[in-house]
Amino acid sequence: MLSYRHGFHAGNFADVLKHSVLAMIVKSLKQKDKPFVYIDTHAGAGKYAFQSEFAKKTGEYQTGIAKIWPVVERPEEIRDYLAAVRAENTGKQLQRYPGSPQLVRRLIRAQDRMQLSELHATDYGHLAHLFAGDKQVAVFKEDGLERLPKKLPPIQRRGLILIDPSYELKSDYSAVVGVLQTAHRHFDTGIFVLWYPVIDRPQTERLLQRIKDTGIPRQLRIEQCVTGDGRVRGMTGSGLLVINPPWQLDAHATTLLTWLDPILSEGQGQWRVEWQVGEIPPDS
Repeated sequence: MLSYRHGFHAGNFADVLKHSVLAMIVKSLKQKDKPFVYIDTHAGAGKYAFQSEFAKKTGEYQTGIAKIWPVVERPEEIRDYLAAVRAENTGKQLQRYPGSPQLVRRLIRAQDRMQLSELHATDYGHLAHLFAGDKQVAVFKEDGLERLPKKLPPIQRRGLILIDPSYELKSDYSAVVGVLQTAHRHFDTGIFVLWYPVIDRPQTERLLQRIKDTGIPRQLRIEQCVTGDGRVRGMTGSGLLVINPPWQLDAHATTLLTWLDPILSEGQGQWRVEWQVGEIPPDS
C-alpha cells in the first residue's frame, strides 16, 4: 500500500526477530563459495533515523532494538545482526537503524548480489540514493510482490527472497499465497522468508493454513508474540514462514527466542519454532 512507511516501525520487536533470522540465513548461505542473490519485495527506504519525525511519533524502536541494545550477554545467533546495527551507530546511543536492505548489504560478499523493489515514491528515492553506484545492488520502483515470479529462477541459482508486505490491504493476505506458490514453482530450491503480523489470530492462522495447503514442502514457522492475543489493540506479535530453511535454522531460532523473549515480552508473551510442513508434504 502506497501510504505505508516503515519508518514509523523501524527497529520494533518485529524487526528484531525478522532481521536476526535474516542475518542467520545469510551466514548460512556464505558457508559455500558460490554466489547468491538477495531479493526484497518491499525494501522500504533502506535505513532509518531514530530522530526522524516517523520514529519520534511512534517510538516503536523502544519495544525492540532499544531493549536488547544494552544487554551484555548475547547468544551467537544475534551477533551478526547486532554488528550490522552497531555499524550504523558510532556512539553508545542508538541513532540509526538498518532496514533489511542495508542489513543484508553489510553481510554479503563481493560475489553476491541484491535486487530491491519499492513502490512508494519517497522511499524508493531514499533507497536509490543509498545504493547509488553500488554495482552489487539493483533498485527497482515496482510492485515487488507482483514482479517476483518474473525474477525467478535467478542466474546465481541460489537465493534468499524476503516477502514483507505491510498487510494494510486485506488483499495482501491472499496475494502472498498465490505469489509464493508461483515463485516456488519457478525456483523450488530458493529460501523464501514470508513475514506476517499477528493482529487477528484467526486471520493469521487462515493465512498459514492456506500456505500449508499449497503442498510446498519444508515450511518452518518462527513466531514471537510479546503479549497475549487480543490483550492490546494492534499487532501483538509477528512471525516468519521460512521455506527451504538452512540446516539447523530451527535450532538456532530456538536458541535466539529463548534469549530474546524474556527481554522483549517481559514474561507476557509466547513464541514458537515449529515445522508447519516437513520434507514431504502430507498425503503426497
